[in-house]
Amino acid sequence: MRTIKRPGEHELEVKKSRFLCALARVTTEAEAREFIQQRRRLHHDARHHCSAFVLGDSGEFQKSSDDGEPAGTAGVPMLEVLRRNEITNAVAVVTRYFGGMLLGAGGLVRAYGGAVSAALDHVGLLERRPVRTVTTTVDYLLAGRLDNDLRSAGYQVADTDYQAEVRFRINVPESEVDTFRTWLAEATGGAAEGELGDLTYAEMEP
Repeated sequence: MRTIKRPGEHELEVKKSRFLCALARVTTEAEAREFIQQRRRLHHDARHHCSAFVLGDSGEFQKSSDDGEPAGTAGVPMLEVLRRNEITNAVAVVTRYFGGMLLGAGGLVRAYGGAVSAALDHVGLLERRPVRTVTTTVDYLLAGRLDNDLRSAGYQVADTDYQAEVRFRINVPESEVDTFRTWLAEATGGAAEGELGDLTYAEMEP
């Protein structure tokens, strides 16, 4: 799955109608609905505020709204663009300012879907990959070199905690955990061991 790199908005004009798509990152339905209401308040003079959102690690929770447009011409095509791009934990709201020319059902489908697609291109995407959090603790003499070695080897250091010793939390792709533990032992001369933590999701450039 993927998610948006940052919140943002992008405007599309079709036959003098303005389609303003705003995207935001959300993790709950309440957050998604609050964002939709924010857009309504911000553009209270617009005729329609159509929306779609996808939530969950597998994108299992999906909802959309046509908000007064003909059924199936707005929310569904917006949701389809999110699904096609494998987006989750994001909400899209397309605010339409009517330009005086009717677009027809096909025109609306293309406009609403196109607005979301253009907005996704505008904000950029991040891959969400399953990773295991691995924790290891070393003394200060080893910490600086291990930090450099981890980054040079392409491992994602999630957190570094400096106490009596230095504790690293590293996000390791689930399929590479055994390889990483072997690498860690070799890199530290056997001084460090990897303690497996929770399975989570890390965001990284595609």
